[in-house]
Amino acid sequence: MAIARASTTPMPAQAHAITTGEAGSDERSTAARNQPGDGPVTKALMLLDSFADAERPLRFSDLKERLPFPKATLHRMLKNLVEERMLTHDDLHGTYQLGPRFIRLAHAAWAHGSLAEAARPLLDSLHTQLGKTIHLAQLDDGQVLYLDKRLGNRGLAMFSRPGKVGPAYCTGVGKAMLAYLPDDQLADSLMRQSFNAFTPHTLTDEKALLAELDAIRERGHAFDREEHEPGIVCIAVPILGRGGALYGGLSATMPGTIDDLSELEALAPTLKQAAQTIASDASVRMAPTLT
Repeated sequence: MAIARASTTPMPAQAHAITTGEAGSDERSTAARNQPGDGPVTKALMLLDSFADAERPLRFSDLKERLPFPKATLHRMLKNLVEERMLTHDDLHGTYQLGPRFIRLAHAAWAHGSLAEAARPLLDSLHTQLGKTIHLAQLDDGQVLYLDKRLGNRGLAMFSRPGKVGPAYCTGVGKAMLAYLPDDQLADSLMRQSFNAFTPHTLTDEKALLAELDAIRERGHAFDREEHEPGIVCIAVPILGRGGALYGGLSATMPGTIDDLSELEALAPTLKQAAQTIASDASVRMAPTLT
């Protein structure tokens, strides 16, 4: 199935994108992935997104650098969110972080309405059976949102972790999902890729990626050939629901080089069967969300 090539028109400055840099620092900046809005809800979500992207508590000065709000507006928003327990404030260190109310809501969303709940038993089974690092992911504005992970027998220090966002164009699970998007969604997602060269094997232009996506659709699975992190390879499959609707992606990862792909290729039938089972279970548990 051929997919029409997307327009290569440059994205607006505010459009969603991955910030370029070293592997492990390519998460989308909050400002880049949110369209500025005037509504209080939009502004509050932009502020909260700053904490989702951060790896430490943030000071007021950190937030001022990340967000396009006047100082008085930012002060007021922080005060309101602390009062509502969406954020907490450490008076001693002058820092803010996500609060108990936010965490409770996030946990409820994950436990009752996420693909991760439906996939959990299969992830455990795959981890035991294959001994590889197993990832479950979904696309979020053209990027990979990692939902769950099982660390393999040969422990890997990797970029990925649940809740983290990574690039789609140079990860196996990202390419597996991009390959099965409808044409219009694929075109939009391609415009959101940075095509930063993380390794010598990274695909760095849209033409090369489109050819790769055609090959993925032909064989039904994708590879990461050390494209995002040196010394790490993976095989990935899409999780497809009724009518080919994309639910997410599933991957098995191990330390290695391109020469080790044959070992991963042998896992394709097992991963595809697991993806079908996850999709079937998810369609029952999450029908209002996924259909």
